Amino acid sequence: MNLEYYIAKRIASEKNEGKEETKPAVRIAIGGIAIGLTVMLLAVAIVIGFKSEVRNKLIGFGSHIQISIAVDKDGVTEPMTIDSVMQKRLEQDDAILHTQAIATQPGIIKTEDNFQGIVLKGVGPDFSWDFFKQYLKEGHLPNICADSTCKEVLVSKKITDLLNLKIGDKIRTYFIIDGKVRVRPLYICGIYSTGFSDYDKMVVISDIKHVQRLNGWEQSQCGAIEVLTDDYDNLDNASDAVFSVIGNKIDTKSQMALRSRSIKEMNPQIFSWLDMLDMNVVIILALMMLVSGFTIISGLLILILGRTNMIGILKTLGAENWSIRKIFIYQTLFLVGKGMLIGNVVGLAICFMQSQFGLIGLDAENYYVDTVPISLSFANWLFINLGVLASSALMLVGPTYIITKISPAETIRFE
Repeated sequence: MNLEYYIAKRIASEKNEGKEETKPAVRIAIGGIAIGLTVMLLAVAIVIGFKSEVRNKLIGFGSHIQISIAVDKDGVTEPMTIDSVMQKRLEQDDAILHTQAIATQPGIIKTEDNFQGIVLKGVGPDFSWDFFKQYLKEGHLPNICADSTCKEVLVSKKITDLLNLKIGDKIRTYFIIDGKVRVRPLYICGIYSTGFSDYDKMVVISDIKHVQRLNGWEQSQCGAIEVLTDDYDNLDNASDAVFSVIGNKIDTKSQMALRSRSIKEMNPQIFSWLDMLDMNVVIILALMMLVSGFTIISGLLILILGRTNMIGILKTLGAENWSIRKIFIYQTLFLVGKGMLIGNVVGLAICFMQSQFGLIGLDAENYYVDTVPISLSFANWLFINLGVLASSALMLVGPTYIITKISPAETIRFE
C-alpha cells in the first residue's frame, strides 16, 4: 500500500480541503492549469491548421513538384516534350500519386470598363481537379478532352467581382506573343474561391491547347510536368524519386536538361514565413508552462503552510521528509489533473466549434484564409498533455523542500 498516496487522496477528498484560506489558492492553481492547457491546445491547433491550409493551397495551385526545362530564355518558359514513359516511371514510385502536363501564359482580361492581369494555366484531360472541386462556388469545371479544344475556363470569384462577370459570360483574353497581340475568346463555366488572394486574382484555368497554339508549340509539348504526392510528409521521398528518374535526362526536342523543383523551392519566402510560426508556438508553450508552473507552485506552498500541524505530527510519528513531500506532490498532482481535465474540455470544445462552424473569421487578404483554421492530431494532443503533466511534476519537487525546514516541536506548540 502506498501510504503517501492514500493520505493525499484522503486530504483531497475532504470537503473543506484544509483551512478556509487555502480554498482560493486551490481554485487559482486549478484555473491556472486549465487556462494554460487551453491556450496551448489552441495555439498548436491554430498554427498547425494555418500552416496546413496555406501549404495545401500553394500545392493546389502549383503541385508538390514541378519538372521543367532547366534554363529559361529572357523569362519565357521553354517548352518540354511530354514524355508518357517518364510519367509512368514516376507514377510507379509509392511516394508519387499522379503526374500531369500544364502550361502557363500571362495575359489580360479586358471588359468595356475594366481590365485585369491574369495567368492562363492550361491543363489537359489528365489534370487532377480535386483541389478546385473543393473550392468551386458556382457552375462546373471545364470539360477538357483530348480530341477537341475546350473554350470553357474556370475563373476566381475575385476576378468576376472585379470585372462584373458571371457564369456563361464571354471574355476576351489578350496575350503578347513575340511582340504581337493575340486575342482568345473564352467562356466562363465555373467560379472558384480559395481565399488565397495572391493566386485568386490571377489564375484562370483553361485547356492546355490554347497555350500551345499561342506559343506555336506542338501538341506533344508543355510548360512543365506537375507531380503530386499522397502526403506532404512524403515530399522529400518524392523529390528523390523524381531526381532519380530525370537526374541525367535530356529533353528529346530541345536537347536541354530537365530540372525538378519542390513547392518549397518555388515558394521559399512563404515557407520560411510558415517555419517562423513554429517559433511562436514554442514561445507560447514556454510562457504558458511558466504561468501554470507559478500558479501551481503557489498553490502547493499555501497547501503546505496550511498543513504545518499535520506535517509536525507526521514527523513526530517518524515519517521521513521525502515521504511527507510525496504526500503534497500527490495532492498537488490531483489539482493538476482537475485543471487538465477542465483545460482539455474547454480547449477541445473550442477547437471543435471552430472547425465545424468557423465562428472566428479572418481577413483573407492578409492571412490567406477566411476563418481561423484548426488541426489537432491525437499525437499532438497527447504530447501537450504529457508535457504539462511531466513539467508540473518536476516543478513540484523543489518547493516541497520547505517541509524539511519545518520543526515538529514548533508546529505542535503553536497550533
